[in-house]
Amino acid sequence: MPASRNRPMQHIDRKSLYTSLEARVKYLHSFLDFGVSDIEALKSGSKYIQALIPAVVNIVYKKLLQYDITARAFTTRSTAFEGPMDDTPDEDSPQILHRKMFLRAYLKKLCSDPAQMEFWEYLDKVGMMHTGIGRTHPLHIEYIHIGAGLAVIQDVLTEAILSHPRLHIQRKIAIVKALGKVIWIQNDLFTKWYVHDGEEFTDGMDFGEIEKEGWLHGKKVLNEQDAISEGSDDTATACPASGQKGKDGPTAGVCPFTGISSDMKNLKVQDDKPKVEVTATGQQ
Repeated sequence: MPASRNRPMQHIDRKSLYTSLEARVKYLHSFLDFGVSDIEALKSGSKYIQALIPAVVNIVYKKLLQYDITARAFTTRSTAFEGPMDDTPDEDSPQILHRKMFLRAYLKKLCSDPAQMEFWEYLDKVGMMHTGIGRTHPLHIEYIHIGAGLAVIQDVLTEAILSHPRLHIQRKIAIVKALGKVIWIQNDLFTKWYVHDGEEFTDGMDFGEIEKEGWLHGKKVLNEQDAISEGSDDTATACPASGQKGKDGPTAGVCPFTGISSDMKNLKVQDDKPKVEVTATGQQ
């Protein structure tokens, strides 16, 4: 008899799922069996994930700028950006460089501590901001593009981790599974702002004062200088195993992800080959 049949059925208060972020996250953790082992896997794998951030950012924005329906979002001024804007954005447009900085900060946040509620509060706020709430210049991104974007991020990270030449297969699996759970919880924290489920509980709900984009609990999530330095083409500072001198001095070994960001410079997404092939060595 499966062990699950011996477990007592848990009671979940439906109203709490729509009125309490903590209750919602706790339920998702339980349903997905997200626990200590996943947190440990994310912590141990964070240095490998962070090394991939520049490449992931470039891949995502190449994809978004490949279609007019997603590129048009970047012609609307964001709350935090006051610089010049190109009417037809490309990868070097000021507003794109600005948005890349936020995506780098987001991906770096995924490498922080998911045992803290602040981690999930940040992911929830990311979902809220894409519906235009809390923005001086409202911007509503339709959910179909949100889901597709998350899928691209998961696809690139999964392939890169599984292609790592030195990680043991069990560790690769643990990191990929933990990342997948976090991304799917992030997906839920997007959809909760889009769907009408539970609106009988949330209609007229006061969300209080909404902090501007990039801030949480009075603290600035995005450090522009860190984001700019992390966005450079040299991934040595992001990868502890690069064997090159980074912010903390020289380190031993050779990082399998070294060069992956610079390789993205000449990346072309072909119509007949929508999947971007990236290996752990940065080859396409």
